[in-house]
Amino acid sequence: MTLPMSDPTAWATAMNNLGMAPLGIAGQPILPDFDPALGMMTGIPPITPMMPGLGIVPPPIPPDMPVVKEIIHCKSCTLFPPNPNLPPPATRERPPGCKTVFVGGLPENGTEQIIVEVFEQCGEIIAIRKSKKNFCHIRFAEEYMVDKALYLSGYRIRLGSSTDKKDTGRLHVDFAQARDDLYEWECKQRMLAREERHRRRMEEERLRPPSPPPVVHYSDHECSIVAEKLKDDSKFSEAVQTLLTWIERGEVNRRSANNFYSMIQSANSHVRRLVNEKAAHEKDMEEAKEKFKQALSGILIQFEQIVAVYHSASKQKAWDHFTKAQRKNISVWCKQAEEIRNIHNDELMGIRREEEMEMSDEEIEETTEKKETEESVSQAETLKEENDSLRWQLDAYRNEVELLKQEQGKAPREDDPNKEQQLKLLQQALQGMQQHLLKVQEEFKRKEAELEKVKDDKLQVEKMLENLKEKESCATRLCTSSQDSDYPLEKTLNSSPIKSEREALLVGIISTFLHVHPFGASIEYICSYLHRLDSKICTSDVECLMSRLQHTFRQEMTGVGASLEKRWKFCGFEGLKLT
Repeated sequence: MTLPMSDPTAWATAMNNLGMAPLGIAGQPILPDFDPALGMMTGIPPITPMMPGLGIVPPPIPPDMPVVKEIIHCKSCTLFPPNPNLPPPATRERPPGCKTVFVGGLPENGTEQIIVEVFEQCGEIIAIRKSKKNFCHIRFAEEYMVDKALYLSGYRIRLGSSTDKKDTGRLHVDFAQARDDLYEWECKQRMLAREERHRRRMEEERLRPPSPPPVVHYSDHECSIVAEKLKDDSKFSEAVQTLLTWIERGEVNRRSANNFYSMIQSANSHVRRLVNEKAAHEKDMEEAKEKFKQALSGILIQFEQIVAVYHSASKQKAWDHFTKAQRKNISVWCKQAEEIRNIHNDELMGIRREEEMEMSDEEIEETTEKKETEESVSQAETLKEENDSLRWQLDAYRNEVELLKQEQGKAPREDDPNKEQQLKLLQQALQGMQQHLLKVQEEFKRKEAELEKVKDDKLQVEKMLENLKEKESCATRLCTSSQDSDYPLEKTLNSSPIKSEREALLVGIISTFLHVHPFGASIEYICSYLHRLDSKICTSDVECLMSRLQHTFRQEMTGVGASLEKRWKFCGFEGLKLT
């Protein structure tokens, strides 16, 4: 059966899109074997995803795009697609691990061979359970084959070329819940869980720190080995751990005490080495800090030079010769360079603040050392006074002993018993005085030793004080020299609150800044503006200067509660009337 072409151009375009050349000209039947009932050319089978040999799942289709299904030809039957305007067939929720589908709407004359012929294109079929009521259950080998089978839901099936009602039907394919599928899925999940647990266990064992090696038991041979390791710097930590374990186990006894003492002595010999290493590392750290500070200051100087180049380029002599784009780039570059310069400057100032804090801590330590030296000097003076008094007592006892000896030599020998008794008493008194004299001599020697020690301490303290004075004098000389070099035009005005030309310049700049801020500004805002001119300006100096000029600047409190803020205002015009 042939049909004349109403629009041959449209058919030619469609054939070109399919990669097939047109076979006729306008007014001739271009498709001689076209069957209008089937909607396909009988000589060419359709190319569909369900064709045997392709075996692919159709790509996912967006929900807003209509699905276009085509006719599928089999040996014993033909499948016609559903109306594309109808809604897609409804399906139940997919059970976990589903490999079985329910197929309803089969023809009454449909056999199991026809079912296999239709659905074997979706994949390997394991089992078919067919019912007498025109439906069946098909179990596939894999889960993805179920998605292919669902693609056939809604197709009309016709056996051969018969139009009998028993040879036609509308397929309804849906998910089916089977115990075998659920059991296989649960087994698979358990296997995956076991693999995950094993993987986690292996990961934990990999990340777990290795256990320390076992420590050998104490013996004379092992003791000699550990003693040799203690003398080696590279094996010291291992040997110390072994020694600690032996001591904690209670291996120390009378027989092994000497060996343990020698090992402890070897361990103590490493203290000086460790202290020296720490001092070397601290020295390296100080040198690295100094290098970093020098490099940072060099970078800051270069940034200052770059910013100066930008500022000189922004002057009218050079600025007029640049184009608008070049001017814009120069201004952007200048802002970026100033921001980076300010960041580096803040970092350098932070380092200097830390050094100043460390210096203040050292000054506190020096004051404590001064107090200790003063206390030691006072103790030395008291000991000296006690020593002098003891010396005088010793001289008095010596004089008394000499007088008694002279009296004994001059006194004539008489047989009077009273004289003998007096002589015995004098001898006893002399012996007591001699014993007391020995004690006084010992005390005197001890006091002399303490006095010598105090004198040595006093000398050391005096040396330290001299060093501190030299450092202070050097610091003052450096400060005065830096002030002279930075500000050679500074003059002192004792009668005026403005003591130097620098302060006068600051007063003028602050007055100009506050004049354009009639509502006042905080001291931090003012100092941030001044830091752009000179980074060495201190906030406390600026605040002290402004507080001295009460007729020029006035401090007021603004805000309520947590937003309370101190603001400085310019009151020079009002102060001029008052003065």
